[in-house]
Amino acid sequence: MNGLISKLNDGGPAFTYIIVLTFLVLIALFVRGILSKGDKYKTIELMKSISWFAVAWGFLGRTFGLIMIFDKVQAMGDVAPSVFADGLKIALVAPLCGILVFALTRLGIVVLIGIQKNFKPKEQL
Repeated sequence: MNGLISKLNDGGPAFTYIIVLTFLVLIALFVRGILSKGDKYKTIELMKSISWFAVAWGFLGRTFGLIMIFDKVQAMGDVAPSVFADGLKIALVAPLCGILVFALTRLGIVVLIGIQKNFKPKEQL
């Protein structure tokens, strides 16, 4: 558990913890979708939107992380490869979290569509 928290802190708490919170919201929506007897369309659409937000937020975190890495490289001049590699590792944690949340949410959406009778998506914009 400490290893997971350490990785989340490495990825920038402002980004990774928000992604974790969105994952908790998505779990609640999934449970709501499972328990609801009626149409699940709104729940599914909300889950889709929130999962895309998690991906976008993760990549925003990566962008900020890369900018910080390049600022440090510019300030230090000649940088050891281990310092640069450590910075790149940190920049990849937030997008990884976002993609993982997205993939798990899509799996949940497939389950909700599978259990719903007469699923008919509304007209796409």
